[in-house]
Amino acid sequence: MTNQEEVLFEDNPKMFRNKPIIFILFLILILAYGLGLVFLLIWYIKVKATKLKITEERVELRKGILGKETNEIYKENIRNITTSQSLIQRLMGVGALTISSAATGETELSVSGFKGPEKLKKLLSK
Repeated sequence: MTNQEEVLFEDNPKMFRNKPIIFILFLILILAYGLGLVFLLIWYIKVKATKLKITEERVELRKGILGKETNEIYKENIRNITTSQSLIQRLMGVGALTISSAATGETELSVSGFKGPEKLKKLLSK
């Protein structure tokens, strides 16, 4: 990324908003057995280790704690952007974003749990 490249969006997926039922079940497991705390902690670490960044020139998805995986697509190479939201995701204001590029024509980047998927799609279409 160049120094002049402006970051338009940078965030982690939302835990509760993306999967509220699973979140509540983990909370119940905390009260019942204490085991839910372990599951919730693992989920939290995975969420914080995932970051989506959209700049003026590219979209970048970083995943990983010990090992890192980075998927980067230049905006000029994006050919298809798909958004989807389940009923619960719509109520919570989050959704999924899938991006295909000219290089393969297949899905290259797929993320879920980010706020305002339609707004993200507009940022990528600029």
